Amino acid sequence: MILTADYHTHTPYSHGKNTVDENVAQAKAQGLKQVAISDHGFSHIIFGVRRKEMPQYIAECKAAQEKYGIDVLVGIESNIRGMDGKGDLTEKDYENFDVYLCGNHIYIWYDKFVEMFRYSYVNFFADKFHVKPSKGRLARNTRAYVNAIKNNPIDAITHLNYICPANALEVAKCAADYGTYIELNSKKEHLTDEELSDIVAKTDARFIINSDAHAAVRVGEIKRVEEQLARINFPLERIDNIDGRLPNFRFAEFKKHM
Repeated sequence: MILTADYHTHTPYSHGKNTVDENVAQAKAQGLKQVAISDHGFSHIIFGVRRKEMPQYIAECKAAQEKYGIDVLVGIESNIRGMDGKGDLTEKDYENFDVYLCGNHIYIWYDKFVEMFRYSYVNFFADKFHVKPSKGRLARNTRAYVNAIKNNPIDAITHLNYICPANALEVAKCAADYGTYIELNSKKEHLTDEELSDIVAKTDARFIINSDAHAAVRVGEIKRVEEQLARINFPLERIDNIDGRLPNFRFAEFKKHM
């Protein structure tokens, strides 16, 4: 299995250590055909990229593409901002981006103040103290993921179930229906072997593997995922960014019809 593209990498525009140029140089060294710079979304209080930074963000991606001769995509890892599934991007932002990732994070501005408590804090402290999720919390989290997929042209859900446990099968069914990928994240433990096997067996969901690199040295690094796939005998034909394949992203197709 050879990674073709890495769509989840961070820079100092959000929570990464290395520059756009350094991330792309590593992608080139790893033999990747494409790499996305996908920093945290605007609503992240501490680590989000800012709209005023977008011209420079885009310019650095274009410069790196010209310098290294591989496709450098302008991406974002949007935040799920509550159970209605609202993300960071408005339609006015769409023209600035090539790749639209979305996942659950903490320390963000929520769509409604109450969501900070019933969605963010509950998940954060339950995870910290290893509290088993209640049926109510699972249902709320599942609804947030599903609404995010339904209401936004998201290319991939990142690190599904990390800190925010949901019914992964129901989320994957929705993702398959709407053409959103499930990310297999090589930085964070998120889907269990049992959850991933269940998704493969019971849905038509498709997958991409990403490094979630916060340092250039990790761009293209997928060891954690490789080990999990080997354990469960995962069908590699369900992954669309390996062995020369590139995914058909929903966001690009959506923008053609705006």
